[in-house]
Amino acid sequence: MNSHVHPDTSKTPALAAMYVGYAAGAVGIGLGFSKSSAVDGLKPVMILTVGVLGLVSFVRHVVFNRSDAARMGWDHEAPNNFQIEVGLANLAWGLLAFATVGWHWGVSSEASVALIFALYLLGAFGLHVAAIYRGSEQRSGAAAWAPALATVVLAGIVAWFALAALAASHLKPFG
Repeated sequence: MNSHVHPDTSKTPALAAMYVGYAAGAVGIGLGFSKSSAVDGLKPVMILTVGVLGLVSFVRHVVFNRSDAARMGWDHEAPNNFQIEVGLANLAWGLLAFATVGWHWGVSSEASVALIFALYLLGAFGLHVAAIYRGSEQRSGAAAWAPALATVVLAGIVAWFALAALAASHLKPFG
């Protein structure tokens, strides 16, 4: 939407990273649903949906900062601190997701990180909706609503895995 967006900046690196992250997240959810217990189901969600998606999103927002800005129609002449901040948040919970599973910190730690990620996604959903209603979203109709709805669905699924694992483990607030 900014006049500083040049057609010669490739959107391809950011798009590739975005689709890799989405694929990892989808596989994590599929594997999570394939497990026989809620506790076991949370682990692939943590590794792939929160961990890999978090790391790939960091790369997209920080390493491919200008490509990602071009993908969104934003000014990409200078690094965008907002994108870098979002990327660093993605890195934080991505690394924590790996740590909670890899270092066996337990269900309460895994669920906590998953719920942080889900709450972040709910906030992102709110921003999507606000942009649509404000008229600042460059897409319209289904093209505007699809990413917003995908974000809130992902938030709900990740939160469900976290809460189901807490309940199965009889941990607060369920125990």
